[in-house]
Amino acid sequence: MVNIISNPLSEDLDQILENTRDLWEDIRGKRIFITGGTGFFGCWLLESFAWANDRLGLNASALVLTRNEDAFRNNSPHLGTHPAIQFHMGDIRSFDYPPGSFAYIIHAATDSSTQVTIAETIEAGTRHVLDFACQSGVKKFLLTSSGAVYSPRPPEMTHISEEYPTALDPKDLRTNKLLAEEMCINELPGETKIARCFTFIGPRLPLDRNFAVGNFIRDGLGGGPIIVRGDGTPLRSYLYASDLATWLWTILFRGESGRPYNVGSDESLSIAEVADQVAQQFLPHPKVEIKMKSIPGNPAESYVPSVQRAQIELGLDKKIDFQASILNTIKWYRLMG
Repeated sequence: MVNIISNPLSEDLDQILENTRDLWEDIRGKRIFITGGTGFFGCWLLESFAWANDRLGLNASALVLTRNEDAFRNNSPHLGTHPAIQFHMGDIRSFDYPPGSFAYIIHAATDSSTQVTIAETIEAGTRHVLDFACQSGVKKFLLTSSGAVYSPRPPEMTHISEEYPTALDPKDLRTNKLLAEEMCINELPGETKIARCFTFIGPRLPLDRNFAVGNFIRDGLGGGPIIVRGDGTPLRSYLYASDLATWLWTILFRGESGRPYNVGSDESLSIAEVADQVAQQFLPHPKVEIKMKSIPGNPAESYVPSVQRAQIELGLDKKIDFQASILNTIKWYRLMG
């Protein structure tokens, strides 16, 4: 069992359990298969799964597809040795199908290293997982898609709703997630749940990838300055990791099949404001350096979701505000060294 005292995420995991307690009966005694289980999304799903499994006595089990089981066990020993979590070695595009049936599959695998790898992972990987899902008798299938599937927006649009047109842009391979959505909806015999994910913050968020808030926290932990590479005008929003996990589990268990749900925060902040709020959580406050000058009159580029569908249909909402999200992330990284 995960030890409440030793797990630094215990408060977050308690909150996830409080917000999802009535959902978990669906999975009692059943098996779930997770791709991408060792990434940011996947680790939070595994943390919350293990927490609920232990505290509610669900007797459920999770099988996690991974290419490096030893590395995961070293980074997360409490999850790597948890009796309800097992690992299946293989590549998303070619793994051997594990025996037995799985009531649920969460397909959260992605790769941000190169565009070619992204395309292969999304297309070939999704095809392989779908074939496995059809064979394993899956009841509910969750695909973590992306807000990148939406067509370019006019400058006056502040929030993107699920009703806005989508576009498969060959120049932006991230939009191949739209192809994955269509494959899942059209080919799966069970229920297909679609989570269109935007931007997030929280413990385990990589600080060395192309995530602005993660880069700012890294700069602050290093003593500053906090570097904004652009002009600081683009608009973003950030949902905390515990809220993310709550939303994903709710969409898996209660979302309408074939109906996409935006996942994110609708609180819009400029990148410059994000950098400043990160700086305020350090003492002394590091300097914020914005490398490029903004052009007067240019509209700010916005990547912020409307989340009314999730709020109205599934009762979902943001529980952790942005400043608390920053502080929790900083505390976790300091604790982890």
